[in-house]
Amino acid sequence: MSYRRLLYIVLSLVLLSCQSQTKTSVDVRCVFSADSAYTYIAQQVAFGSRVPGSEEHTACGDWLVKKLAQFGAQVHNQHGTMINYAGQLQALRNIVAYFDGSTQNAILLCAHWDSRPWSDEEENYDDRFSSVSGANDGASGVGVILEVLRQLSILKAQGEYVPSVLIVFFDCEDMGTPNHYTGMQREHTWCLGSQYWAKQYAQASPIKLQYGILLDMVGDPSATFPYEYFSMQYAKGYVEQLWRTANRLGYGRYFVQSSTYYPITDDHYYISTIAGIPCVDIIDYKTTTETGFAEWWHTQQDDMRNINKQTLQAVGETVLTTICSK
Repeated sequence: MSYRRLLYIVLSLVLLSCQSQTKTSVDVRCVFSADSAYTYIAQQVAFGSRVPGSEEHTACGDWLVKKLAQFGAQVHNQHGTMINYAGQLQALRNIVAYFDGSTQNAILLCAHWDSRPWSDEEENYDDRFSSVSGANDGASGVGVILEVLRQLSILKAQGEYVPSVLIVFFDCEDMGTPNHYTGMQREHTWCLGSQYWAKQYAQASPIKLQYGILLDMVGDPSATFPYEYFSMQYAKGYVEQLWRTANRLGYGRYFVQSSTYYPITDDHYYISTIAGIPCVDIIDYKTTTETGFAEWWHTQQDDMRNINKQTLQAVGETVLTTICSK
């Protein structure tokens, strides 16, 4: 064998070795623990229904503040009032936390933490006046975000790249007009906390946000997350990025290549239209139910029986991998 031939083989092996060890954004896969996310959901539910103004609501909010601080975030309570469906002032408490990472501009991660005061999708009329446990509708998104933050704090302690993140847990998302209300119908009675936060952010905020990700009802065992209309209108590029990541990770059966039949009024709408931040809504949507949501949505069955770790893993790993990719 000639010297030139031997040198070529050696250089080729070195090049192949370097290529196999090089990580690109396509190869990144972040660690996420569905067990931890599930525990955080169960802990919220254990407080009881987080109906604004209740003792359970206050106790859970205090616990969330401590948990966020435990993972290295700077936390504050944003108190305010909004006009509710009955024309009355509704007190609210948004929980806002900033995690200082490696980027100047932050990414918004958000979910609502309150529970609906009425189970107004119950078949039995008398059951419609009981509050909802809100394991999936509320607690699931919060639980996933808490675990994302925990993993970011670990990566930061190890000296790894992590994005700066602003976390907002919105209050009074589920205070929208109940089905049994017969008074004057008002617009924008849902998502009071995000409306309030978005107005304050738009007026004056020292934190600049690249884009936002809203998690809503992300624990259903049979969850499917299609392209939501307003998300595609205001944050199309970020939707496509998240769904590409999900499919690369093997979660295509959750993040489906289809669209919702109609726009969904959720916190992301006000974030995009009032605060001017493009925001993606990862929300479970059904084509097989009349409401478009799970058959136990806004009923007494929205409890830990309908929280699935595989679904939490798909959502949490997709979000964490996406925001940590350079």
